[in-house]
Amino acid sequence: MEKHRTYTTKADFLLHGGDYNPDQWLDRPDILADDIELMKLSHTNTFSVGIFAWSALEPEEGVFQFEWLDEIFDNIHGIGGRVILATPSGARPAWMSQKYPEVLRVNSARVKQLHGGRHNHCFTSPVYREKTQHINRLLAERYGNHPALLMWHISNEYGGDCHCDQCQHAFRGWLKEKYNGNLKALNDAWWGPFWSHTYTDWSQIESPSPIGESAVHGLNLDWRRFTTDQTISFFENEIVPLRELTPDIPVTTNFMADTHDLIPFQSLDYSKFAKHLDVISWDAYPAWHNDWESTADLAMKVGFIDDLYRSLKQQPFLLMESTPSAVNWHDVNKAKRPGMHLLSSMQMVAHGSDSVMYFQWRKSRGSSEKFHGAVVDHDNSPDNRVFQDVAKVGTVLEKLSGVVGTNRPADVAILYDWESNWALNDAQGFGLQTKRYPQTLQQHYRTFWEKDIPVDVITKEQDFSAYKLLLVPMLYLASEETIARLKTFVANGGTLVTTYISGLVNEHDLAYLGGWHPDLQEIFGMKPLETDTLYPKDTNHVTFQGKTYQLKDYATVLDLHTAQAEGFYQEDFYADTPAITSHPFEKGKTYYIGGRLEESFHRDFYQALIEELSIASPSDVRHGEGVSVQVRRAPECDYLFVMNFTEEQQPVVFASAVTDLVTDEELSGEVMLKRYEARVVERKR
Repeated sequence: MEKHRTYTTKADFLLHGGDYNPDQWLDRPDILADDIELMKLSHTNTFSVGIFAWSALEPEEGVFQFEWLDEIFDNIHGIGGRVILATPSGARPAWMSQKYPEVLRVNSARVKQLHGGRHNHCFTSPVYREKTQHINRLLAERYGNHPALLMWHISNEYGGDCHCDQCQHAFRGWLKEKYNGNLKALNDAWWGPFWSHTYTDWSQIESPSPIGESAVHGLNLDWRRFTTDQTISFFENEIVPLRELTPDIPVTTNFMADTHDLIPFQSLDYSKFAKHLDVISWDAYPAWHNDWESTADLAMKVGFIDDLYRSLKQQPFLLMESTPSAVNWHDVNKAKRPGMHLLSSMQMVAHGSDSVMYFQWRKSRGSSEKFHGAVVDHDNSPDNRVFQDVAKVGTVLEKLSGVVGTNRPADVAILYDWESNWALNDAQGFGLQTKRYPQTLQQHYRTFWEKDIPVDVITKEQDFSAYKLLLVPMLYLASEETIARLKTFVANGGTLVTTYISGLVNEHDLAYLGGWHPDLQEIFGMKPLETDTLYPKDTNHVTFQGKTYQLKDYATVLDLHTAQAEGFYQEDFYADTPAITSHPFEKGKTYYIGGRLEESFHRDFYQALIEELSIASPSDVRHGEGVSVQVRRAPECDYLFVMNFTEEQQPVVFASAVTDLVTDEELSGEVMLKRYEARVVERKR
């Protein structure tokens, strides 16, 4: 890949700021005046405005109040700042719910929801679609040419579903289109004869429900697909006036991650949603300093999510929300320790973010977010630790403008698939608590992160041909189209690794008959016979290249045809049978890992592949465990982010001369990194 720049907005600097809610303070002009002064002191430059502000913009139906927003725009522009203007559809005003109750959702138990919360709206509702498009048009007409406008932030953290009559009708229409009006095709895809679930009329179909049908896996899978498509349809309806009136202003919406294990958000298929955005942005809230994993383990997971969201469009992304200290919705809301805010911010930039943005700018005085972290605390002071940490990040970001628009070329890719995860989680088999598809991918990612080797986390529709090595762990659902693309990748010289519980069902979640798909048998030179699921206390062991590794959770019994056995099970009825295989196929090669093995196996296995395929890190910095070096590549130089994710001082060795972009020091040889320290250096070519 070329080392070019891709500017995702018109800004040639790193964005720093966050969600600003002046609509909560309209009766306090002194607070609003303080905000502008504090923005300057905090070295922030960009603010997301208007999220959840509908009741302030339209307090009564048809009565609009934009004057306060005019002033906010002008004040931010007056200090050289930029505005990311949000559409207010994430939460509707009470008058709308009262007058148009059809805009409110019905849950899967068919209970109509009351007004309240947020995202409690039906994506199908014609009324809500008309209302959102109307106010968005007014916003575009009023602010589309304002010099401070940088980007549109569409709604906020889309998610959830609605099961109202309108959505049932839309779902049936979606199914008719998907199955070309052929009810038999739908029944075949959903395996209708099971439990006498054959439909004889489209009107009989209902969305999955705890008071109805929830065990037809094809139905469940198609409902999730419909929910993604209907959410995208709502999004597309929202942006019609924005595309018409402000075609040069990019649009985004903030993606999410599930936070305890830090895995990709599961309710929507972001691989589909990404195609409709100009820029990917996401909200990152890792539980730093938790008591169940090391700081480096958590940093690895953050890197995985970053690389997934960056790879969705193969360009820089934006960190739209983070916290400068604690959140208020983890089980334990621990404050970031000194140094962690700068370190965690630099990690985001290192993996491809062109921003560090926060929720929130100023703490709310009341309700559920009054103790959520913010740049400005209730003390309204620039002198507290958190504000000073934010200001320090701002001063560092101001020195890193050369990073903007640069990317991270990779020879290695991992395939992540939302649909496969949905189907696997629905499968009533294996270990209900040990499937852990996203976490398994992160474990295969770990070795490359530890060795500073860039990885693209891609989806099944993306181009495989650019990579030397493609990892496809636990791809439970694999369509014939995906299998054909994997076969082509290997035939053209690629190296493919897959694992247990892969390629078992097609795109309708129907099991392949006759064993593994013939194309998979051909390229891997073997077929899986059965998968043994182990209890949590069970273990087995596998030998590989003279070493023995512990196995947990899953072990697949294999029937080799032309494959080479590389490792063997040591215990149980399949002792001494192949556990790991390799197989040359045309110009490429495949590997199959039959069981879930410990981390040390992944390190040894992937190190051998790294050497075999001549895969190299773009970094020449030597370091120990817990230090990560990530590189963003520009046409004329490399930007190296050297980060200590440990609680101890760590030595690093610069093999070539570099310039610290923050201190202007020339560095070479050994340098000591303090606990949680990050250094950003430039290496000329």
